[in-house]
Amino acid sequence: MSPKMPVQKYQPYPPIDLADRTWPSQIISKAPIWCSVDLRDGNQSLIEPMDSNRKMQMFQTLVDMGFKEIEVGFPSASETDFQFLRELIEKDHIPDDVTIQVLTQAREHLIDRTIESLEGAHKAILHLYNSTSTLQRRVVFNSDRQGVKEIATDGAKLVADRLGKLSSDTDIRLQYSPESFTGTELEYALEVCESVLEIWHASHEKKVIINLPATVEMSTPNIYADQIEWMHRNFSNRNAVILSLHPHNDRGTGIAATEFGLMAGADRVEGTLFGNGERTGNVDIITLGLNMMTQGTDPQLDMSDIQSLVDVAEFCNQLPVHQRHPYAGQLVHTAFSGSHQDAIRKGMEAISKSNDIIWQVPYLPIDPADIGRTYEAIIRVNSQSGKAGSAWLLETEHHIRIPRAMEVEFSQLVQTEADTSGAEITARKIWEIYEQFYVNLNAPFELVSFQSHPVSRSAGTEQVTATVSYNGTETSFVETGNGPVSAFVNGFRKTFDVSFKLADFGQNTRSSTSQAEAAAYVELKVPDDAGKSIFGSGIDTSITQAPIRALISAINRI
Repeated sequence: MSPKMPVQKYQPYPPIDLADRTWPSQIISKAPIWCSVDLRDGNQSLIEPMDSNRKMQMFQTLVDMGFKEIEVGFPSASETDFQFLRELIEKDHIPDDVTIQVLTQAREHLIDRTIESLEGAHKAILHLYNSTSTLQRRVVFNSDRQGVKEIATDGAKLVADRLGKLSSDTDIRLQYSPESFTGTELEYALEVCESVLEIWHASHEKKVIINLPATVEMSTPNIYADQIEWMHRNFSNRNAVILSLHPHNDRGTGIAATEFGLMAGADRVEGTLFGNGERTGNVDIITLGLNMMTQGTDPQLDMSDIQSLVDVAEFCNQLPVHQRHPYAGQLVHTAFSGSHQDAIRKGMEAISKSNDIIWQVPYLPIDPADIGRTYEAIIRVNSQSGKAGSAWLLETEHHIRIPRAMEVEFSQLVQTEADTSGAEITARKIWEIYEQFYVNLNAPFELVSFQSHPVSRSAGTEQVTATVSYNGTETSFVETGNGPVSAFVNGFRKTFDVSFKLADFGQNTRSSTSQAEAAAYVELKVPDDAGKSIFGSGIDTSITQAPIRALISAINRI
Protein backbone atom coordinates (compact mmCIF):
# COMPACT_ATOMS: atom_id res chain seq x y z
CA MET A 1 0.00 0.00 0.00
CA SER A 2 1.28 3.44 -0.90
CA PRO A 3 1.95 5.41 2.31
CA LYS A 4 0.67 8.55 0.59
CA MET A 5 -2.73 7.08 -0.36
CA PRO A 6 -4.91 6.49 2.76
CA VAL A 7 -7.02 3.71 1.28
CA GLN A 8 -7.94 2.48 4.75
CA LYS A 9 -10.39 5.40 4.99
CA TYR A 10 -12.60 3.95 2.26
CA GLN A 11 -14.65 0.82 1.73
CA PRO A 12 -16.06 -0.84 -1.38
CA TYR A 13 -19.70 -0.44 -2.30
CA PRO A 14 -21.54 -3.69 -1.55
CA PRO A 15 -22.72 -5.63 -4.62
CA ILE A 16 -26.40 -6.22 -5.29
CA ASP A 17 -27.74 -9.75 -4.86
CA LEU A 18 -29.26 -10.15 -8.32
CA ALA A 19 -27.91 -13.37 -9.75
CA ASP A 20 -30.55 -13.52 -12.49
CA ARG A 21 -29.98 -9.97 -13.72
CA THR A 22 -31.09 -9.49 -17.33
CA TRP A 23 -29.82 -6.01 -18.18
CA PRO A 24 -26.39 -7.07 -19.59
CA SER A 25 -28.07 -8.77 -22.55
CA GLN A 26 -30.42 -5.88 -23.35
CA ILE A 27 -29.94 -3.17 -25.98
CA ILE A 28 -31.17 0.42 -26.16
CA SER A 29 -33.58 0.38 -29.08
CA LYS A 30 -35.54 3.58 -28.45
CA ALA A 31 -34.94 6.97 -26.89
CA PRO A 32 -36.10 7.50 -23.32
CA ILE A 33 -38.27 10.38 -22.19
CA TRP A 34 -35.73 13.19 -21.88
CA CYS A 35 -36.00 15.81 -19.15
CA SER A 36 -33.51 18.67 -19.13
CA VAL A 37 -32.52 19.94 -15.69
CA ASP A 38 -30.16 22.64 -17.03
CA LEU A 39 -32.31 25.42 -15.57
CA ARG A 40 -32.44 23.87 -12.11
CA ASP A 41 -29.69 21.36 -11.25
CA GLY A 42 -27.35 22.87 -13.80
CA ASN A 43 -28.11 26.44 -12.83
CA GLN A 44 -27.68 25.94 -9.08
CA SER A 45 -24.15 24.63 -9.65
CA LEU A 46 -22.91 27.74 -11.46
CA ILE A 47 -20.50 30.24 -9.99
CA GLU A 48 -22.77 32.91 -11.42
CA PRO A 49 -26.34 31.59 -11.79
CA MET A 50 -28.14 32.54 -14.99
CA ASP A 51 -29.97 35.84 -15.21
CA SER A 52 -33.39 35.97 -16.86
CA ASN A 53 -31.93 36.59 -20.32
CA ARG A 54 -29.62 33.58 -20.16
CA LYS A 55 -32.41 31.43 -18.70
CA MET A 56 -34.74 32.36 -21.53
CA GLN A 57 -32.11 31.58 -24.15
CA MET A 58 -31.44 28.20 -22.55
CA PHE A 59 -35.17 27.43 -22.36
CA GLN A 60 -35.72 28.30 -26.02
CA THR A 61 -32.73 26.20 -27.07
CA LEU A 62 -34.08 23.20 -25.16
CA VAL A 63 -37.48 23.65 -26.82
CA ASP A 64 -35.86 23.93 -30.25
CA MET A 65 -33.90 20.73 -29.62
CA GLY A 66 -37.11 18.85 -28.99
CA PHE A 67 -37.22 18.44 -25.21
CA LYS A 68 -40.80 17.77 -24.08
CA GLU A 69 -40.03 17.96 -20.35
CA ILE A 70 -37.94 20.79 -18.91
CA GLU A 71 -37.28 21.39 -15.23
CA VAL A 72 -37.36 25.17 -15.01
CA GLY A 73 -36.41 25.77 -11.41
CA PHE A 74 -36.98 25.56 -7.68
CA PRO A 75 -39.57 28.33 -7.33
CA SER A 76 -40.18 27.87 -3.61
CA ALA A 77 -36.49 28.32 -2.80
CA SER A 78 -35.58 31.09 -5.25
CA GLU A 79 -37.45 34.28 -6.06
CA THR A 80 -35.54 34.44 -9.35
CA ASP A 81 -36.80 30.97 -10.27
CA PHE A 82 -40.34 31.92 -9.20
CA GLN A 83 -40.39 35.04 -11.37
CA PHE A 84 -38.88 33.22 -14.34
CA LEU A 85 -41.59 30.57 -14.13
CA ARG A 86 -44.29 33.24 -13.93
CA GLU A 87 -42.82 34.93 -17.02
CA LEU A 88 -42.87 31.65 -18.94
CA ILE A 89 -46.53 31.09 -18.04
CA GLU A 90 -47.90 34.62 -18.28
CA LYS A 91 -46.14 35.48 -21.54
CA ASP A 92 -47.09 32.15 -23.11
CA HIS A 93 -43.52 31.01 -23.81
CA ILE A 94 -44.30 27.34 -23.19
CA PRO A 95 -45.35 25.37 -26.30
CA ASP A 96 -48.45 23.21 -25.96
CA ASP A 97 -46.43 20.00 -26.28
CA VAL A 98 -43.87 20.93 -23.60
CA THR A 99 -44.34 20.14 -19.91
CA ILE A 100 -42.49 22.25 -17.37
CA GLN A 101 -41.20 20.67 -14.17
CA VAL A 102 -40.64 22.30 -10.78
CA LEU A 103 -38.85 20.95 -7.73
CA THR A 104 -39.86 21.22 -4.09
CA GLN A 105 -38.80 19.78 -0.78
CA ALA A 106 -41.39 17.98 1.35
CA ARG A 107 -42.19 20.99 3.53
CA GLU A 108 -45.58 22.68 3.78
CA HIS A 109 -44.67 26.30 3.05
CA LEU A 110 -42.44 25.26 0.14
CA ILE A 111 -45.19 23.11 -1.36
CA ASP A 112 -47.66 25.99 -1.03
CA ARG A 113 -45.29 28.37 -2.79
CA THR A 114 -44.69 25.82 -5.54
CA ILE A 115 -48.43 25.43 -6.15
CA GLU A 116 -48.70 29.22 -6.34
CA SER A 117 -45.93 29.38 -8.95
CA LEU A 118 -47.81 26.96 -11.23
CA GLU A 119 -51.05 28.94 -11.45
CA GLY A 120 -52.12 29.20 -15.09
CA ALA A 121 -49.74 26.54 -16.41
CA HIS A 122 -51.24 24.18 -18.97
CA LYS A 123 -49.04 21.18 -18.19
CA ALA A 124 -46.60 20.70 -15.34
CA ILE A 125 -44.74 18.10 -13.29
CA LEU A 126 -44.53 18.75 -9.56
CA HIS A 127 -41.35 17.06 -8.35
CA LEU A 128 -41.24 16.24 -4.63
CA TYR A 129 -38.08 14.95 -2.99
CA ASN A 130 -36.42 14.15 0.30
CA SER A 131 -33.16 12.41 1.08
CA THR A 132 -33.39 8.82 2.26
CA SER A 133 -29.77 7.62 2.47
CA THR A 134 -28.34 5.97 5.55
CA LEU A 135 -25.71 8.69 5.84
CA GLN A 136 -28.16 11.59 5.64
CA ARG A 137 -30.61 9.90 8.00
CA ARG A 138 -27.82 9.68 10.55
CA VAL A 139 -25.84 12.87 9.93
CA VAL A 140 -28.33 15.39 8.53
CA PHE A 141 -31.72 14.42 9.95
CA ASN A 142 -30.69 12.45 13.05
CA SER A 143 -33.72 10.31 12.35
CA ASP A 144 -34.61 6.67 11.83
CA ARG A 145 -36.16 5.01 8.79
CA GLN A 146 -39.71 5.66 9.93
CA GLY A 147 -39.02 9.33 10.57
CA VAL A 148 -37.54 9.92 7.13
CA LYS A 149 -40.32 7.94 5.49
CA GLU A 150 -42.85 10.20 7.19
CA ILE A 151 -41.15 13.24 5.64
CA ALA A 152 -41.94 11.72 2.25
CA THR A 153 -45.49 10.60 3.04
CA ASP A 154 -46.42 13.84 4.83
CA GLY A 155 -45.13 15.79 1.84
CA ALA A 156 -47.03 13.56 -0.57
CA LYS A 157 -50.25 14.12 1.39
CA LEU A 158 -49.73 17.89 1.35
CA VAL A 159 -49.16 17.84 -2.41
CA ALA A 160 -52.32 15.78 -2.96
CA ASP A 161 -54.30 18.18 -0.78
CA ARG A 162 -52.95 21.38 -2.40
CA LEU A 163 -53.50 20.29 -6.01
CA GLY A 164 -57.14 21.30 -5.64
CA LYS A 165 -56.03 24.93 -5.50
CA LEU A 166 -54.91 24.80 -9.12
CA SER A 167 -57.25 25.46 -12.02
CA SER A 168 -58.88 22.40 -13.52
CA ASP A 169 -57.28 23.47 -16.80
CA THR A 170 -53.84 22.64 -15.40
CA ASP A 171 -52.70 19.11 -16.20
CA ILE A 172 -50.45 18.12 -13.29
CA ARG A 173 -48.29 15.04 -13.14
CA LEU A 174 -46.46 14.02 -9.99
CA GLN A 175 -42.88 12.93 -9.43
CA TYR A 176 -41.10 11.66 -6.35
CA SER A 177 -37.35 11.26 -5.80
CA PRO A 178 -35.75 9.44 -2.88
CA GLU A 179 -32.71 11.72 -3.04
CA SER A 180 -29.38 9.96 -2.51
CA PHE A 181 -31.04 6.78 -3.74
CA THR A 182 -27.67 5.11 -4.35
CA GLY A 183 -26.88 5.50 -0.64
CA THR A 184 -30.22 4.01 0.42
CA GLU A 185 -31.06 0.38 1.18
CA LEU A 186 -33.06 -0.96 -1.77
CA GLU A 187 -35.85 -2.46 0.33
CA TYR A 188 -36.26 0.81 2.18
CA ALA A 189 -36.19 2.93 -1.00
CA LEU A 190 -38.93 0.72 -2.43
CA GLU A 191 -40.96 0.99 0.78
CA VAL A 192 -40.84 4.79 0.71
CA CYS A 193 -41.67 4.99 -3.01
CA GLU A 194 -44.58 2.55 -2.65
CA SER A 195 -46.00 4.63 0.19
CA VAL A 196 -45.91 7.78 -1.95
CA LEU A 197 -47.46 5.94 -4.90
CA GLU A 198 -50.31 4.78 -2.68
CA ILE A 199 -51.02 8.29 -1.40
CA TRP A 200 -51.06 9.66 -4.93
CA HIS A 201 -53.28 6.81 -6.21
CA ALA A 202 -50.87 5.93 -8.98
CA SER A 203 -52.38 3.82 -11.75
CA HIS A 204 -51.84 2.86 -15.36
CA GLU A 205 -54.06 5.81 -16.34
CA LYS A 206 -52.43 8.17 -13.83
CA LYS A 207 -48.78 7.25 -13.79
CA VAL A 208 -46.35 8.74 -11.28
CA ILE A 209 -42.70 9.40 -12.08
CA ILE A 210 -40.36 7.68 -9.64
CA ASN A 211 -36.95 9.25 -10.11
CA LEU A 212 -33.96 7.32 -8.73
CA PRO A 213 -31.00 9.69 -8.43
CA ALA A 214 -27.37 8.80 -8.22
CA THR A 215 -27.17 12.10 -6.35
CA VAL A 216 -23.57 11.13 -5.71
CA GLU A 217 -22.09 8.46 -7.95
CA MET A 218 -20.83 5.89 -5.44
CA SER A 219 -20.13 2.69 -7.37
CA THR A 220 -19.30 1.15 -10.70
CA PRO A 221 -22.12 1.60 -13.24
CA ASN A 222 -23.08 -2.08 -13.23
CA ILE A 223 -24.17 -1.75 -9.60
CA TYR A 224 -26.43 1.20 -10.46
CA ALA A 225 -27.95 -0.96 -13.20
CA ASP A 226 -28.55 -3.76 -10.69
CA GLN A 227 -30.29 -1.28 -8.38
CA ILE A 228 -32.51 -0.04 -11.21
CA GLU A 229 -33.40 -3.55 -12.36
CA TRP A 230 -34.20 -4.57 -8.77
CA MET A 231 -36.58 -1.62 -8.39
CA HIS A 232 -38.04 -2.21 -11.86
CA ARG A 233 -38.90 -5.78 -10.89
CA ASN A 234 -40.22 -5.13 -7.40
CA PHE A 235 -42.76 -2.31 -7.75
CA SER A 236 -46.13 -3.78 -6.83
CA ASN A 237 -47.69 -2.03 -9.85
CA ARG A 238 -44.93 -1.32 -12.38
CA ASN A 239 -47.52 -0.14 -14.93
CA ALA A 240 -48.31 2.79 -12.65
CA VAL A 241 -44.71 4.00 -12.64
CA ILE A 242 -42.56 5.97 -15.07
CA LEU A 243 -39.10 4.91 -13.90
CA SER A 244 -36.64 7.78 -14.20
CA LEU A 245 -32.85 8.08 -13.87
CA HIS A 246 -30.95 11.08 -12.53
CA PRO A 247 -27.24 10.15 -12.61
CA HIS A 248 -24.30 12.31 -11.62
CA ASN A 249 -20.73 11.85 -12.75
CA ASP A 250 -18.58 11.81 -9.59
CA ARG A 251 -16.71 8.68 -10.70
CA GLY A 252 -16.67 9.66 -14.37
CA THR A 253 -19.06 6.90 -15.41
CA GLY A 254 -22.37 8.76 -15.52
CA ILE A 255 -22.91 7.95 -19.20
CA ALA A 256 -22.30 4.23 -18.71
CA ALA A 257 -24.50 4.17 -15.60
CA THR A 258 -27.34 5.79 -17.52
CA GLU A 259 -27.04 3.46 -20.49
CA PHE A 260 -26.96 0.45 -18.17
CA GLY A 261 -29.94 1.88 -16.26
CA LEU A 262 -31.95 2.13 -19.47
CA MET A 263 -31.02 -1.45 -20.29
CA ALA A 264 -32.22 -2.35 -16.78
CA GLY A 265 -35.73 -1.04 -17.40
CA ALA A 266 -35.79 2.74 -16.93
CA ASP A 267 -38.12 4.87 -19.08
CA ARG A 268 -36.80 8.37 -18.53
CA VAL A 269 -33.56 10.32 -18.05
CA GLU A 270 -32.89 13.65 -16.36
CA GLY A 271 -29.66 15.36 -17.38
CA THR A 272 -28.05 18.47 -18.82
CA LEU A 273 -26.36 19.71 -21.97
CA PHE A 274 -22.69 18.70 -21.90
CA GLY A 275 -23.00 17.46 -18.32
CA ASN A 276 -23.11 20.74 -16.41
CA GLY A 277 -24.13 20.25 -12.79
CA GLU A 278 -23.03 19.91 -9.19
CA ARG A 279 -19.42 18.80 -8.60
CA THR A 280 -18.43 16.77 -11.68
CA GLY A 281 -21.81 17.34 -13.26
CA ASN A 282 -25.06 15.68 -14.21
CA VAL A 283 -25.17 13.10 -16.95
CA ASP A 284 -24.62 14.63 -20.39
CA ILE A 285 -27.72 14.24 -22.56
CA ILE A 286 -25.83 15.32 -25.69
CA THR A 287 -23.37 12.44 -25.37
CA LEU A 288 -26.15 10.00 -24.48
CA GLY A 289 -28.20 11.03 -27.50
CA LEU A 290 -25.33 10.86 -29.96
CA ASN A 291 -24.22 7.52 -28.52
CA MET A 292 -27.70 6.28 -29.40
CA MET A 293 -27.55 7.76 -32.88
CA THR A 294 -24.22 6.08 -33.64
CA GLN A 295 -25.87 2.77 -32.71
CA GLY A 296 -28.73 3.38 -35.13
CA THR A 297 -31.28 4.60 -32.57
CA ASP A 298 -33.07 7.92 -33.13
CA PRO A 299 -32.39 10.09 -30.04
CA GLN A 300 -35.48 12.22 -30.74
CA LEU A 301 -33.43 15.38 -30.13
CA ASP A 302 -32.00 17.77 -32.72
CA MET A 303 -28.22 17.94 -32.30
CA SER A 304 -27.46 18.62 -35.96
CA ASP A 305 -25.67 21.92 -35.20
CA ILE A 306 -23.46 20.95 -32.28
CA GLN A 307 -21.48 24.19 -32.30
CA SER A 308 -24.58 26.32 -31.75
CA LEU A 309 -25.41 24.17 -28.72
CA VAL A 310 -21.87 24.61 -27.42
CA ASP A 311 -22.17 28.37 -27.91
CA VAL A 312 -25.47 28.53 -25.99
CA ALA A 313 -24.17 26.36 -23.16
CA GLU A 314 -20.98 28.39 -22.82
CA PHE A 315 -22.92 31.67 -22.84
CA CYS A 316 -25.61 30.57 -20.41
CA ASN A 317 -23.35 28.66 -18.02
CA GLN A 318 -20.30 30.91 -18.37
CA LEU A 319 -18.24 27.72 -18.48
CA PRO A 320 -16.24 26.31 -21.40
CA VAL A 321 -16.98 23.00 -23.08
CA HIS A 322 -13.72 21.05 -23.08
CA GLN A 323 -11.92 20.60 -26.40
CA ARG A 324 -11.92 16.83 -25.81
CA HIS A 325 -15.59 16.64 -24.81
CA PRO A 326 -17.24 13.69 -26.61
CA TYR A 327 -18.69 14.70 -29.99
CA ALA A 328 -18.74 18.44 -29.18
CA GLY A 329 -15.11 19.35 -28.47
CA GLN A 330 -13.07 21.18 -31.07
CA LEU A 331 -10.49 18.38 -31.22
CA VAL A 332 -12.61 15.23 -31.06
CA HIS A 333 -12.75 14.76 -34.84
CA THR A 334 -9.12 15.78 -35.33
CA ALA A 335 -6.19 13.45 -36.04
CA PHE A 336 -2.56 14.48 -35.63
CA SER A 337 -1.11 10.96 -35.73
CA GLY A 338 0.25 9.97 -39.11
CA SER A 339 -1.21 6.45 -39.10
CA HIS A 340 -4.60 7.77 -38.03
CA GLN A 341 -4.52 10.38 -40.78
CA ASP A 342 -3.69 7.80 -43.40
CA ALA A 343 -6.53 5.54 -42.27
CA ILE A 344 -9.02 8.41 -42.18
CA ARG A 345 -8.01 9.62 -45.61
CA LYS A 346 -8.39 6.16 -47.10
CA GLY A 347 -11.70 5.69 -45.31
CA MET A 348 -13.04 8.97 -46.65
CA GLU A 349 -11.94 8.05 -50.16
CA ALA A 350 -13.60 4.64 -49.87
CA ILE A 351 -16.88 6.00 -48.58
CA SER A 352 -17.02 8.63 -51.34
CA LYS A 353 -16.83 5.83 -53.91
CA SER A 354 -19.33 3.57 -52.16
CA ASN A 355 -23.09 3.51 -52.52
CA ASP A 356 -23.45 2.15 -48.98
CA ILE A 357 -25.18 4.63 -46.65
CA ILE A 358 -23.57 3.08 -43.57
CA TRP A 359 -20.86 5.33 -42.12
CA GLN A 360 -17.58 3.43 -41.80
CA VAL A 361 -14.43 5.54 -41.49
CA PRO A 362 -11.54 4.58 -39.20
CA TYR A 363 -11.21 6.72 -36.04
CA LEU A 364 -14.44 8.62 -36.77
CA PRO A 365 -17.39 6.95 -34.99
CA ILE A 366 -19.73 9.64 -36.31
CA ASP A 367 -19.82 11.58 -39.57
CA PRO A 368 -18.84 15.10 -38.43
CA ALA A 369 -21.24 16.54 -41.02
CA ASP A 370 -24.17 14.94 -39.17
CA ILE A 371 -23.60 17.31 -36.26
CA GLY A 372 -22.70 20.34 -38.33
CA ARG A 373 -18.93 19.95 -38.29
CA THR A 374 -16.86 20.39 -41.45
CA TYR A 375 -14.24 17.99 -42.71
CA GLU A 376 -11.52 20.65 -42.77
CA ALA A 377 -10.67 20.16 -39.09
CA ILE A 378 -10.44 16.36 -39.22
CA ILE A 379 -6.75 16.25 -40.06
CA ARG A 380 -4.23 18.68 -38.62
CA VAL A 381 -0.47 18.49 -38.80
CA ASN A 382 2.19 18.60 -36.11
CA SER A 383 5.47 16.78 -35.45
CA GLN A 384 3.56 13.50 -34.93
CA SER A 385 1.92 13.58 -38.34
CA GLY A 386 2.78 11.56 -41.41
CA LYS A 387 2.51 12.03 -45.13
CA ALA A 388 -1.25 11.55 -45.27
CA GLY A 389 -2.04 14.61 -43.17
CA SER A 390 -0.16 17.09 -45.31
CA ALA A 391 -1.56 15.61 -48.52
CA TRP A 392 -5.10 15.67 -47.10
CA LEU A 393 -4.87 19.36 -46.23
CA LEU A 394 -3.45 20.23 -49.62
CA GLU A 395 -6.35 18.42 -51.25
CA THR A 396 -9.20 19.61 -49.02
CA GLU A 397 -8.02 23.18 -48.50
CA HIS A 398 -6.23 23.95 -51.78
CA HIS A 399 -7.49 21.33 -54.28
CA ILE A 400 -3.98 20.02 -54.88
CA ARG A 401 -3.92 16.24 -55.33
CA ILE A 402 -0.26 15.31 -55.30
CA PRO A 403 0.80 11.81 -56.43
CA ARG A 404 1.41 9.18 -53.76
CA ALA A 405 5.11 9.08 -54.59
CA MET A 406 5.38 12.82 -53.96
CA GLU A 407 3.67 12.61 -50.55
CA VAL A 408 6.71 11.10 -48.81
CA GLU A 409 9.12 13.83 -49.90
CA PHE A 410 6.65 16.62 -49.21
CA SER A 411 5.79 15.29 -45.75
CA GLN A 412 9.49 15.35 -44.86
CA LEU A 413 9.60 19.05 -45.69
CA VAL A 414 6.55 19.65 -43.51
CA GLN A 415 8.03 17.49 -40.74
CA THR A 416 11.21 19.55 -40.75
CA GLU A 417 9.15 22.71 -40.30
CA ALA A 418 7.11 21.10 -37.49
CA ASP A 419 10.22 19.91 -35.67
CA THR A 420 11.82 23.33 -36.00
CA SER A 421 8.81 25.32 -34.84
CA GLY A 422 7.46 22.79 -32.32
CA ALA A 423 3.97 23.95 -33.22
CA GLU A 424 1.01 22.81 -35.24
CA ILE A 425 1.45 23.39 -38.97
CA THR A 426 -1.61 25.10 -40.42
CA ALA A 427 -3.10 24.47 -43.83
CA ARG A 428 -1.87 27.90 -44.91
CA LYS A 429 1.70 27.04 -43.84
CA ILE A 430 1.52 23.71 -45.66
CA TRP A 431 0.52 25.56 -48.83
CA GLU A 432 3.41 28.00 -48.38
CA ILE A 433 5.88 25.10 -48.08
CA TYR A 434 4.42 23.41 -51.13
CA GLU A 435 4.51 26.60 -53.18
CA GLN A 436 8.07 27.42 -52.08
CA PHE A 437 9.55 24.05 -53.02
CA TYR A 438 7.46 22.88 -55.98
CA VAL A 439 5.23 25.42 -57.74
CA ASN A 440 6.17 27.41 -60.86
CA LEU A 441 9.87 27.55 -59.98
CA ASN A 442 11.65 29.81 -62.48
CA ALA A 443 15.39 29.67 -61.78
CA PRO A 444 17.70 28.94 -63.38
CA PHE A 445 15.26 27.92 -66.13
CA GLU A 446 12.20 30.03 -66.88
CA LEU A 447 9.45 29.42 -69.42
CA VAL A 448 9.13 32.51 -71.62
CA SER A 449 6.64 31.25 -74.21
CA PHE A 450 5.02 28.03 -75.31
CA GLN A 451 2.72 27.02 -78.15
CA SER A 452 1.60 23.67 -79.47
CA HIS A 453 -0.45 22.37 -82.39
CA PRO A 454 -1.22 18.91 -83.77
CA VAL A 455 0.91 17.56 -86.56
CA SER A 456 -1.00 14.33 -87.10
CA ARG A 457 -4.32 13.89 -85.33
CA SER A 458 -4.48 10.21 -86.20
CA ALA A 459 -1.05 9.58 -84.68
CA GLY A 460 -1.54 12.01 -81.80
CA THR A 461 1.65 13.86 -82.71
CA GLU A 462 2.12 17.43 -81.47
CA GLN A 463 4.62 20.11 -82.39
CA VAL A 464 5.70 22.62 -79.80
CA THR A 465 7.45 25.94 -80.15
CA ALA A 466 9.01 27.09 -76.89
CA THR A 467 11.31 29.77 -75.59
CA VAL A 468 13.16 29.08 -72.34
CA SER A 469 15.45 31.44 -70.47
CA TYR A 470 18.51 30.02 -68.71
CA ASN A 471 20.10 32.47 -66.30
CA GLY A 472 18.68 35.31 -68.37
CA THR A 473 19.67 33.96 -71.80
CA GLU A 474 16.72 32.97 -73.97
CA THR A 475 16.80 29.95 -76.26
CA SER A 476 14.02 28.75 -78.56
CA PHE A 477 13.34 25.31 -79.95
CA VAL A 478 10.78 23.47 -82.06
CA GLU A 479 10.14 19.78 -81.46
CA THR A 480 7.54 17.08 -82.02
CA GLY A 481 6.38 14.30 -79.78
CA ASN A 482 3.50 12.13 -78.66
CA GLY A 483 1.63 15.04 -77.10
CA PRO A 484 2.81 18.49 -75.97
CA VAL A 485 4.50 17.25 -72.77
CA SER A 486 6.49 14.60 -74.62
CA ALA A 487 7.44 17.08 -77.36
CA PHE A 488 8.62 19.65 -74.80
CA VAL A 489 10.70 17.03 -72.95
CA ASN A 490 12.36 15.95 -76.21
CA GLY A 491 13.16 19.52 -77.24
CA PHE A 492 14.41 20.57 -73.80
CA ARG A 493 16.78 17.61 -73.42
CA LYS A 494 18.31 18.21 -76.86
CA THR A 495 18.58 21.98 -76.47
CA PHE A 496 20.06 22.11 -72.97
CA ASP A 497 21.74 18.70 -72.81
CA VAL A 498 20.03 17.80 -69.54
CA SER A 499 19.59 14.10 -68.79
CA PHE A 500 16.30 13.07 -67.20
CA LYS A 501 13.33 10.79 -67.83
CA LEU A 502 9.67 11.68 -67.41
CA ALA A 503 8.45 9.01 -64.97
CA ASP A 504 4.96 10.25 -64.15
CA PHE A 505 2.58 13.06 -64.96
CA GLY A 506 -0.88 14.08 -63.76
CA GLN A 507 -3.12 17.08 -63.31
CA ASN A 508 -6.46 18.23 -61.95
CA THR A 509 -8.57 21.37 -61.97
CA ARG A 510 -8.64 23.35 -58.73
CA SER A 511 -12.31 24.40 -58.99
CA SER A 512 -15.34 23.98 -61.22
CA THR A 513 -15.60 27.64 -62.28
CA SER A 514 -14.88 28.99 -65.74
CA GLN A 515 -11.74 30.64 -64.33
CA ALA A 516 -10.50 27.35 -62.87
CA GLU A 517 -6.79 26.82 -62.57
CA ALA A 518 -5.13 23.59 -63.58
CA ALA A 519 -2.63 21.99 -61.21
CA ALA A 520 -0.09 19.64 -62.79
CA TYR A 521 2.48 17.33 -61.20
CA VAL A 522 5.49 15.62 -62.76
CA GLU A 523 8.03 13.11 -61.53
CA LEU A 524 11.42 13.00 -63.24
CA LYS A 525 14.08 10.33 -62.89
CA VAL A 526 17.72 11.42 -63.06
CA PRO A 527 20.07 8.62 -64.24
CA ASP A 528 23.18 10.32 -62.88
CA ASP A 529 21.70 10.30 -59.35
CA ALA A 530 20.83 6.59 -58.96
CA GLY A 531 17.43 7.15 -60.49
CA LYS A 532 16.36 9.65 -57.84
CA SER A 533 12.85 11.06 -58.24
CA ILE A 534 12.50 14.80 -58.71
CA PHE A 535 9.05 16.36 -58.35
CA GLY A 536 7.63 19.61 -59.63
CA SER A 537 4.26 21.30 -59.87
CA GLY A 538 2.80 23.86 -62.20
CA ILE A 539 -0.32 25.96 -61.77
CA ASP A 540 -1.84 27.88 -64.64
CA THR A 541 -5.23 28.82 -66.06
CA SER A 542 -4.20 26.89 -69.19
CA ILE A 543 -4.40 23.10 -68.95
CA THR A 544 -1.64 22.99 -71.59
CA GLN A 545 0.71 25.44 -69.87
CA ALA A 546 0.35 23.94 -66.34
CA PRO A 547 2.23 20.67 -67.06
CA ILE A 548 5.00 22.56 -68.87
CA ARG A 549 5.43 24.78 -65.83
CA ALA A 550 5.51 21.63 -63.68
CA LEU A 551 8.31 20.26 -65.89
CA ILE A 552 10.33 23.47 -65.55
CA SER A 553 9.80 23.40 -61.76
CA ALA A 554 11.06 19.83 -61.52
CA ILE A 555 14.04 20.54 -63.79
CA ASN A 556 14.97 23.49 -61.61
CA ARG A 557 15.12 21.10 -58.62
CA ILE A 558 17.61 18.70 -60.26
